[in-house]
Amino acid sequence: MLETDRLVIKPLTYNQLVKYIRNDSSLEVELQLENTSREISPELKEALEQSILPAVGDENKNYLYSTLWTAISKEENKMVGDLCIVGEPNEEGQVEIGYGTYEAFRKKGFMTEAVGGMIEWAKTQPGIKSVFAATEKTNIASFSVLQKNGFTRTGETATTFTWELKF
Repeated sequence: MLETDRLVIKPLTYNQLVKYIRNDSSLEVELQLENTSREISPELKEALEQSILPAVGDENKNYLYSTLWTAISKEENKMVGDLCIVGEPNEEGQVEIGYGTYEAFRKKGFMTEAVGGMIEWAKTQPGIKSVFAATEKTNIASFSVLQKNGFTRTGETATTFTWELKF
């Protein structure tokens, strides 16, 4: 578990991920949180079922590099968004980060703060030398989160920018 000024950032266990996917408030009940209005995109649901859950269930892997981490507002006692590290560090010591803020909590700086907390955690992990991310070119809020956390743009495709923060 990580903590920032306004957030608690908690890695979800296998059983908690199952409850997250159900989206029936059972996760909020378990974590003793107020209900949050959140939607699970078809892409996230597929990723959860096809890759995240199997990786988290693999006892030979460190689940912290595969699971969703939920960002919880201390003041509101609600989940405001999610982050994940997409797998263990590669040969160059890179990990990929992904994140999303629930609609009702956007434009409040929560994800900038959460990504900053995750970066501080990553700096303490053996083998991690940098964090990278990809954003849609049209998603200004997403790449603003990265810029505010010191990432630099390292490339682009027709539709995406790639970003990296070395430490």
